[in-house]
Amino acid sequence: MSVTLNQPIPPFSAQATTGEITSEMFKGRYTVLYFYPKDNTSGCTMEGRDFAALYTQFKEAGCEVIGVSRDSIKSHTNFCNKQGFPFALISDSEEALCKAFDVIKLKKLYGREYMGIERSTFLIDPQGVVCAEWRKVKVAGHAQAVLEHLQSLQ
Repeated sequence: MSVTLNQPIPPFSAQATTGEITSEMFKGRYTVLYFYPKDNTSGCTMEGRDFAALYTQFKEAGCEVIGVSRDSIKSHTNFCNKQGFPFALISDSEEALCKAFDVIKLKKLYGREYMGIERSTFLIDPQGVVCAEWRKVKVAGHAQAVLEHLQSLQ
């Protein structure tokens, strides 16, 4: 079963660049959980930079930002350090979170088909319920659109 709009997120525990992150940590504040395909690729770097550039505004709106991909903690740590990301990145190498949020999809690149992360973002409310979702995300302007939606809820 996958997480859907207006449903609570499932209990989870995952390793991140800041240590362990659990679903319980989401309670009491808004959280942006964004899934992206791969560290150090152009689109994922731009998306992370966009969220980083608006991070202060997200925090002022009572919201944490967390990125998720299948990359290792070592890869995430290098990516965060290189890009100066002020938020945590979760390593979901076992795809538990990816599957829970149904973001693993059949993708095509240069004629090759493979299963990969479809760029997706979820806004989780202070009660731990998914209150907005964006799937098949196009990077340009996305972080700003998420921030504006968050601000419209307040």
